[in-house]
Amino acid sequence: MSATGDDPLARHADVQARTVRVLVVSQAVGAVGVTIGVATASLLARDISGSDAQAGLAQTFQVLGTALAAYVLARLMGRRGRRAGLVAGYLAGASGAALCVAAGVLDSMLVLLTGAVLLGATTAVNNGSRYAATDLAPEASRGRALSVVVWATTIGAVAGPNLTGVGAGLARRLGIPELTGGFAIGAVVLVAAAVWIAVLLRPDPLLLAQAAAGATAEARSGRSWSRFTAAVGAQPALVAAIAGMACAHAAMVTVMIMTPLHMEHGGAHLHVIGFVISVHVLGMFAFSPLVGIASDRLGRPRVLQAGGVVLLVSLVLCGLAPEGSSWQIFAGLFLLGLGWSCATVAASTIIADLTPVSARTDVQGTADMAMSLTAAGGGALAGLIVGWLGYPVLAAFAGVLALAVLLAGARAGAATRPASPAEGTGIRR
Repeated sequence: MSATGDDPLARHADVQARTVRVLVVSQAVGAVGVTIGVATASLLARDISGSDAQAGLAQTFQVLGTALAAYVLARLMGRRGRRAGLVAGYLAGASGAALCVAAGVLDSMLVLLTGAVLLGATTAVNNGSRYAATDLAPEASRGRALSVVVWATTIGAVAGPNLTGVGAGLARRLGIPELTGGFAIGAVVLVAAAVWIAVLLRPDPLLLAQAAAGATAEARSGRSWSRFTAAVGAQPALVAAIAGMACAHAAMVTVMIMTPLHMEHGGAHLHVIGFVISVHVLGMFAFSPLVGIASDRLGRPRVLQAGGVVLLVSLVLCGLAPEGSSWQIFAGLFLLGLGWSCATVAASTIIADLTPVSARTDVQGTADMAMSLTAAGGGALAGLIVGWLGYPVLAAFAGVLALAVLLAGARAGAATRPASPAEGTGIRR
């Protein structure tokens, strides 16, 4: 029996199906807003700052914004439901994208970094959406439900980087810097995603799950950190899952944000860079339903370990890739995304399995905050490492994080124990 109680939730199967459909659309649309600037953010930061060492700052501050928003939006969702948190996050992201455009016009690094922080809320929303898909899902299919929403990101995320050319053309027509055109498009689509959620995510899946589990307002109104520590203390596998997810995300972000610069140094055109990022994003999201099914059938810890192995292979390829365009960078970035997918889907499902409804958003928000802070730290070091020691050394640094993912999967499997019906905290090994 899951932490939400499968029997009470069975009558909400139709709401669960409708919730997933709504989230699939918003995830696809919102992903355009997040990823359209990925291929150009480091280049814009480099142009404004005049320094390669500061090229990764825009993505680093975006990840910091994701960490902050993950915690704030989780608190909002815990009290008012998923809909309120998702809408607020999309609108914050739209504001951030608009500020990134203004930063290019004003040639201001401060405005760019402020916009990046707000834009990070959109990633927090996308992360929250994957958890929203599990609120009413039975344990046996929870990994698949989560992974379908993750998969939906493919539609917008693959299209986003390939719209860099369209964004550049729009920027020329608007008389704004070429690298800001993608952010202008992103602002519009994020507002559209917010409207979609506000209108159609009804009834709210988290509020229904809380009602089905008998979670009272009093149980949800206490200190968030206390609920988080209680849940983690009761389940050691939660610690391993959070650590594995954080290290996988950090390894992915650290290498991904510096790849456009590595390719540009070798003369790769902006369209080729955008295509490589699209291939990377394809690996991140396109195969997630298969990862979710594997997580349900083979066990979450095993899939988490597999993610660590794939990440290690990808980083070897990236470390061997010459500057510019090469088969190693294409294969390495694809596998970097696929390894991230395995680790993130498996770890997220462990978190959904083991967390009681009364502490659900507290644990999920804190886990996503830890994931983003770890990635922000890696991103902050990425520019310095590449500037001083080169891209291959950066790949080796990320390889240490990938090894930690592998060890976290092993620890999660060792810490897993069968749950009693009263606890409802078992996970599929």
